[in-house]
Amino acid sequence: MTSQTLVFSMDAQSLERIEQKFQEKLNFADTRKDKLFHVFQQPLTEEEAWALKYVYAYMPVNDLADYDGELFLSHVRRALDIRKRVPWGERVPDHLFLHFVLPYRINTENIEDFRGIIFDELADRTAKLSMADAILETNYWCHEKATYIGSDLRTISPLTMIRNARGRCGEESTLAVAALRSIGIPARQVYTPRWAHCDSNHAWVEAWADGQWYYIGACEPEAGLNQGWFSPPARRAMLINTRIFADYPGPEDITLSEKGYTEINLLENYAPAHTICVKVINEQGAPVPEASVRFEVYNSAEFYPIAEIKTDEQGEASFKTGHGDLVIRAVSGGKWGEMLFKAQDGDHIELLLDSSEQPSGIVDFDMVPPPEGEGEVVASLPEEKIREHNRRLEEGTKIRSEYEDTFLSEEEALALAHTTGLPPERVRDILQKARGNSREIAAFLEECSGEFGEWPLQLLESMNEKDLIDTFRPTLDDHLIGSLSQRGQWVEETFVQYILCPRVSYEMMVPYRSVFQNAYSEEEAAAFREDPSKLACKLEQSYSYYEDLPNLKGKGNPVGTYSLMKGDPQSLDILFVAVCRSLGIPARLHPSEQKPQYLSDKGWEDAVFSLTSSRNQESSSWGMLQLLKDSEAREDVPSASYAENFSLARLEDGVYKTLIYPYGHTDVYSNPFEVEPGAYRLTTGIRLKDGTVRVRFIYCNVRAGDTTEVVLTYRETEVDIPVLGKLATGSVLTRLYGSEVVLKDLLGSEGAIAAWIEPEREPTKHLIRELCELAEPLDKLGVPIVLVIGDTEWNASFDTGAYPKLPVRTIFVRDSSYASLSGFISKPAAHEAGYPHLFVLDHQDQIRYSASGYKIGTGKEALQIAAAISQSWNGSE
Repeated sequence: MTSQTLVFSMDAQSLERIEQKFQEKLNFADTRKDKLFHVFQQPLTEEEAWALKYVYAYMPVNDLADYDGELFLSHVRRALDIRKRVPWGERVPDHLFLHFVLPYRINTENIEDFRGIIFDELADRTAKLSMADAILETNYWCHEKATYIGSDLRTISPLTMIRNARGRCGEESTLAVAALRSIGIPARQVYTPRWAHCDSNHAWVEAWADGQWYYIGACEPEAGLNQGWFSPPARRAMLINTRIFADYPGPEDITLSEKGYTEINLLENYAPAHTICVKVINEQGAPVPEASVRFEVYNSAEFYPIAEIKTDEQGEASFKTGHGDLVIRAVSGGKWGEMLFKAQDGDHIELLLDSSEQPSGIVDFDMVPPPEGEGEVVASLPEEKIREHNRRLEEGTKIRSEYEDTFLSEEEALALAHTTGLPPERVRDILQKARGNSREIAAFLEECSGEFGEWPLQLLESMNEKDLIDTFRPTLDDHLIGSLSQRGQWVEETFVQYILCPRVSYEMMVPYRSVFQNAYSEEEAAAFREDPSKLACKLEQSYSYYEDLPNLKGKGNPVGTYSLMKGDPQSLDILFVAVCRSLGIPARLHPSEQKPQYLSDKGWEDAVFSLTSSRNQESSSWGMLQLLKDSEAREDVPSASYAENFSLARLEDGVYKTLIYPYGHTDVYSNPFEVEPGAYRLTTGIRLKDGTVRVRFIYCNVRAGDTTEVVLTYRETEVDIPVLGKLATGSVLTRLYGSEVVLKDLLGSEGAIAAWIEPEREPTKHLIRELCELAEPLDKLGVPIVLVIGDTEWNASFDTGAYPKLPVRTIFVRDSSYASLSGFISKPAAHEAGYPHLFVLDHQDQIRYSASGYKIGTGKEALQIAAAISQSWNGSE
């Protein structure tokens, strides 16, 4: 073993552990042995063999199911080759190479062979740079390739991100980590799972250079490391972590380590932190080992567990977190205990497991986030460096815009519609959404519409928008032909939604129809159509339940799951729906419960799997929960909006599981919610400007076949509208088309909303999205909305036409140096928070509201204040 101990600096014990885990995976994935492990029959160097074993040893179940060995061998060989070719390769310690360069997976993305493609683009650009400068240069390259846009929960791959030229922060950071690893620089994706001071979350990147980890905002370059618009909100985080697919020993704090998967806690690098020690005891006062302790923050109208930690033999669990409030809930053996932990409480608490029934009535309390904190003073950069940085940003935006110009144009889309005889508006909509994949989608329509009419278009319309950018013709052909052959007598709406549509959940879309249609005889298929419960039974008989990693549950594709026949319950649910649709049986995951169902003469019926359906086997009936308006509510109570200010959760195995409904769903009173019988908690919340939330729990029970009525109420909250200052409105600005205008003339005499923005940055994009979503009430209010853009070079590529849904009184103007902002901002903290700077003015040009930097919900806050000012002013006239 002497020579082996030199492989990646691992001792004999480490190599033995990897060998043992590799053999476990070899046995576990026996049904796919030929596809996965045949690569070991090729000539391999000692390094290649051990690196490949290392990759397999810590491979998630879904990856064993979905991919073949050639892909992993290519990743290994590329990583080892690149390490020898980059100037810093020898300086990267082996343990960092194994954990933060070699891994092929970053998030939940589809795995592709990206290393060589990205290395070829970056190698010459970074070869003569220091590691630190190479990190900055890589981020400029990422900025050229993609920018931010909100999207659904499925994470697209780095190559798809490049094809699409935009994605959410989790996808931007996946691209940036892939790019850095592709040039041999250790990198990791860093998350705050949920903010405490506002809704949503954020992801960015840490990269290692010459002995130190630095952070960057992915695809959002700064002129130096450890800078980003998210720095101030990160100081209010309750947890910042990263995931490692390995038994990682540290030196960072480890929050979770199990099954060869590690989560490390990086909070102290960004925010003040303290450690909470929880002791869980039973009713006899004895410690409870293996109890699950959930540390929950309020976010998006639910209580989300940012960490879930098992107690040790002494019944204790500890968690390093920020200085904000938490709901801490411990669960074990059908009993639970819960408490509201206030930031000022002592760090040692005791939780008694004494509850098996939920409370009744209403419970009110406040959730206070960590306070805003001052950051370290950053030395000002030389003016020349700032100019060069701005030039690089503008150059990157131009490169990306030129690439986007290669997408299929509107004229080409309309010409295709004319050629194929398809509806022009629908064709244009699909091809616009397909972006960098638009020519592939157009070719599919052109090839198939002659034979199949509108069905190819209907197939595309049944898919999620994101599917259009990474689904190719072989997959589309499989689903089109495979579904039309199974249409039967179903009405069109049922057929399109529940047979033709290939999308089940957030799995990667693959061609599965032909696989499943060939997997069963005609007699078997006929029996399944007659009674789909027989299909559920057959699938489960062959299926071995195995919980995958927390963030990968239900992410495997149906073909992979079927070939391995092992995985988590969610993957079996998706497989059942996919097989049903392939055989012409309408099937779905229930819209809110996400349980597999098939359509029969009796309506939608649950597919019963023994492990996952024990809860309600006695009764398959559903109940109804009818929300009622609060007749005594004050006028300033918010309109009900799901996942924005209220949510529903059912008590399951001691924890509350939030029901899934569309974000922002407001039609909540006209029809009851169809839910499973059980105990429910309705959560409502009103978030104040400092991030504090006025929370209300409303408890109720729903019985099978009955309708339970619940009044949806919110806590009373006074709207604070202080006078923050008087604005000097004499600044001269420039309209986008050249003429000068005085700020006062833009604001008018009835009040206004004004914002100084950076269009290329994520915080500004959130604000613009919110203003678009609020267009109807803002139009009704009728106040002007002035959006001020700085520095002409920095924003030369900005196109106001890209935002047609903004309120009608929105005005864009330029202020090359943002000099006009000095009349609004006086506190340094606002400058540090960064753009956008948002203000609400009254009819006397007094500032009544201000918000700076990243904070979800500022658009709605501004509307609320402006409406209150308008009502007060009109009432006094």
